Amino acid sequence: MPVAESRPAPAPAVGIRAQGLTKRYGGIAAVHDLSFTANPGVVTGFLGPNGAGKSTAMRMLLGLTRPTQGTITIGGRHITGFDDPVRTVGALLDARAVHPRRTAADHLLAFAQTAGLGKKRVGEVLDLVGLTDAAARRTGGFSLGMHQRLGIATALLGDPGVLVLDEPLNGLDPGGIRWMRTLMRDLAAQGRTILFSSHLMSEMELTADDLVVIGQGRLLAESTLEEFVQAQTTQTVTVRSPALDELASALSRAGITFDRAAGPSLQVTGADAATIGKIAATEGLALGELAPVRESLEDVFLRLTHDAAEHESRAA
Repeated sequence: MPVAESRPAPAPAVGIRAQGLTKRYGGIAAVHDLSFTANPGVVTGFLGPNGAGKSTAMRMLLGLTRPTQGTITIGGRHITGFDDPVRTVGALLDARAVHPRRTAADHLLAFAQTAGLGKKRVGEVLDLVGLTDAAARRTGGFSLGMHQRLGIATALLGDPGVLVLDEPLNGLDPGGIRWMRTLMRDLAAQGRTILFSSHLMSEMELTADDLVVIGQGRLLAESTLEEFVQAQTTQTVTVRSPALDELASALSRAGITFDRAAGPSLQVTGADAATIGKIAATEGLALGELAPVRESLEDVFLRLTHDAAEHESRAA
């Protein structure tokens, strides 16, 4: 019987939920009592230093590793409970897990036939990831970036409602990174659930809506990206004025803390820009600069994971 050539209907939007997830290898807990949610319609960044347990958690989500305790489900069901999981969840864990003598098209066709899909869908995903011209090439000659695109094409074959991507930006050039960022955001805008890990903090900051941050297998933070940065930083505003001494006196009278910096300028930590501007206007003082200073996601992430590691080492 010929394989149907129709494009699969997208799976309904469902989320990911981990509850009390634990995985031990002997006496070592790779993941410990981890609970988090990745919701439909947003891109969820999964962050943690090397060895934090991200890949182990993703493997448990995909049914490749059995939890010691706890559950991780998709739409309330374990992945093994779906009759057609390829239409529910697509995954990229190891972009180089491809037979080197197979062509890109044959690699995808093998997966497509297993899932009841046909050649038409193979052509669609090759075009989507920009590998149409390389479809007949053997994958043993692919660059890491081309392997990543092929892995993403494999994940998208079933047009799933959930995508789990482990380091999908590795090996991509700047154009490829921008393409991947746009793809994830477009798929989320369609109502899909996107969970991806990356060590590229600048891209995580541009791509993710929500964050799940883990360290040494434990949850450190779960929130929107903006809330995460705000919660982990002290608000600072740089202020310059031709009447800096008068402004400093006015801020002191209002009980607002600040430090003098080069420039000359003030680094205000006790109020936001709107409050400072209102005080300056009330005093009739001109301002040359009034700029909130925001730490980068990278700065916050490195400090948080370092503090967690230091706490764990002291407690050991």
